[in-house]
Amino acid sequence: MNSKQKMAIRAAKEINDGNIVNLGIGIPTLVADFLPKEKIVFLHTENGLLGVGPTPSKEELDPEIINAGKLPVTAQVGASYFSSSESFGMIRGGHVDVAILGALQVAENGDIANWAVPGKEILGVGGAMDLVAGAKKVIVTTQHCAKGGEPKILRSCTFPITAKNVVSLLITEYAVFRFENGKMILEELTEDMTEQELKEMTPAEYIVSTTLSNYQV
Repeated sequence: MNSKQKMAIRAAKEINDGNIVNLGIGIPTLVADFLPKEKIVFLHTENGLLGVGPTPSKEELDPEIINAGKLPVTAQVGASYFSSSESFGMIRGGHVDVAILGALQVAENGDIANWAVPGKEILGVGGAMDLVAGAKKVIVTTQHCAKGGEPKILRSCTFPITAKNVVSLLITEYAVFRFENGKMILEELTEDMTEQELKEMTPAEYIVSTTLSNYQV
C-alpha cells in the first residue's frame, strides 16, 4: 500500500453514513475504493452524477461514465444523472456534506490554494471555488511537501488563494491536522516521524493536541 492510498483510507474514515461527498482530482479519487461497506455514502461529481461507485474493472469500464477529472467510474444501483448546471446548484445550495480536495498549499489558518502555480499555464479555477465555499466540511489530502521538497503547509499561502479559512481537516502522508477557530492542531502523527522532524518540514505554526495519537489506517 502506498502513501496516497493510506491518505485516501484515512480520509474515508471521516465520512459518515448518509453523507453526500464530492471527491476532487488526484488522491481524493482513491477514496471511492476505500469507503466503509457498512455505510451508505453518495458520491457526487460536478459533471452530473450522484451515486459514483468504485473504480471499474476492465470488464465494467464504460467510456461514457466518467467523473469531473475524466477518469472512468462506476455508477451504483439507484444513481442519478443530471446536467452540470444542476450539479453546481447542489454544491452552491449547500447540499454537499463533505468535499475532499487536493492542494498546492494550505495555510495555518485554513486558507487553501489549489488552482494556479505562478508562471505556469492556468486552465481555470474549475469547481474548486464552489466546493470549498458550498461544502459543509472540507478535507484536504496532499503530500506534505512538493516534488522539489518545497513546503506546502505554510504560515500563509504564496500561490493564488482558492478560499480563505475553509479547511476543516488536512491529511498528509505524515500527519493529520484539524483546524478550529483559525488555529491548526496536530491530531495524529505516523510512528516513523517525530514531532521535531515534522516541525522542521512544516513552516506553519500549529498546536500539538493533548490527545495526539498514532496515524494509522
